[in-house]
Amino acid sequence: MSNKSNKSSQSSNKGDGYKVVCDNRQARYLYEILETYEAGIQLVGTEVKSIRAGRVNLQDGYALLRDGEAWLLNAHISPYNASGQFFNHEPRRTRKLLLHRQELRKLIGKVEQQGLTLIPLKMYFKRGWIKVSIALARGKKVHDKRETIKRRQDQRDMQRAMKSY
Repeated sequence: MSNKSNKSSQSSNKGDGYKVVCDNRQARYLYEILETYEAGIQLVGTEVKSIRAGRVNLQDGYALLRDGEAWLLNAHISPYNASGQFFNHEPRRTRKLLLHRQELRKLIGKVEQQGLTLIPLKMYFKRGWIKVSIALARGKKVHDKRETIKRRQDQRDMQRAMKSY
């Protein structure tokens, strides 16, 4: 009887896989996040192998909407070491983001009318597929950044005080 329960738990764990590969932590400091979207990404084979190894940097990346399609620019995926240079990919090449048509229309309207930016927040595996979480964001001013730091410090102080009680 225990064998059946082990098999069912293994198959459910395999199907619900969610593993964050890269997180753009600086984005939450530099931008005010308004909405987030989950997008697939069009990759070549050596890029997938590099992402599995965790060799990704989204810090300078951003997304653009051109001709009704979304593109991820300036995201760095390091070349895969085990393959030769001939078969490898360009580290900062432009990659297509895969979104539903309704989501694209909504994003195009908001980016053009309100002057918002699309930035990648994190890259992760979801059921074996590589996904990118992109955010519709507005840039913060210097005083907003200072306020965020102050609020975070106050929360830490409150947590310390509550811990000692």
